[in-house]
Amino acid sequence: MKIIVLVKQVPDTEEERKLDLGSGVLDRGASERIIDEVNERALEVALLYKDSNKGTEVVALSMGPESVIQSLRKALSMGADSAMHVRDNALAGSDVSRTAAVLAAALRNTRFDLVVAGNESTDGRGGVVPAMIAEHLGLPHLTYLNSTEISDTGVSGVRAGEDGTLSVHAALPAVISVTERVAEARFPNFKGIMTAKKKLLEVISLSQLGFDPALARMSSSVVVSTSERPARTAGKTIVDEGTAGVELAEYLAAGHLI
Repeated sequence: MKIIVLVKQVPDTEEERKLDLGSGVLDRGASERIIDEVNERALEVALLYKDSNKGTEVVALSMGPESVIQSLRKALSMGADSAMHVRDNALAGSDVSRTAAVLAAALRNTRFDLVVAGNESTDGRGGVVPAMIAEHLGLPHLTYLNSTEISDTGVSGVRAGEDGTLSVHAALPAVISVTERVAEARFPNFKGIMTAKKKLLEVISLSQLGFDPALARMSSSVVVSTSERPARTAGKTIVDEGTAGVELAEYLAAGHLI
């Protein structure tokens, strides 16, 4: 069994996130860069299966700038066997469409049985990349799984819906995306941190995937304007002198909130 886990490096959710007002893209130097938590949980899904099935190979796959290596090294220290890093300057500012196409191309270049991803990233919150990858590869996709069960021939899980839950399953190979309700990710131990330095981390360029870098750059979304969100202004203070209820109602009505 070979499981590939999609890993995305995002700004730390505990810190303020900023855009570069000149380019309109994420200011990666404004906060600490970490693995998205839901991707760590996706990795845990794969590692739990590996714990019980010793012949399993777990590979972390990511796309992004050079700094992504830090996140892939952490994935290796947690227990992934190797990592793949798609890195090319032409990919700067890629939207979900380009990201999905490139990651799907990287997956075509390697054998796998299962792809595990988080349901959505904490920065973009698009929630569509795993489904788009599955479409590119022509594979079944189980979405928003709160629990998973992997076997030699298939994968199943429970998916939350608006009116209840659904039990879903698919034959391998397949793509699944999990929510933050799956198992909490393990912490790297000292042995894992030391052995991570010796594990294979392959860097892949667009040309190796058969993409023309110039075409990839042209296919990216372009931000035409950016502006900083204005600071919050002080609200109106109402001192209750017996008429606060009326004043509150008038305030809500003036704002068309009731």
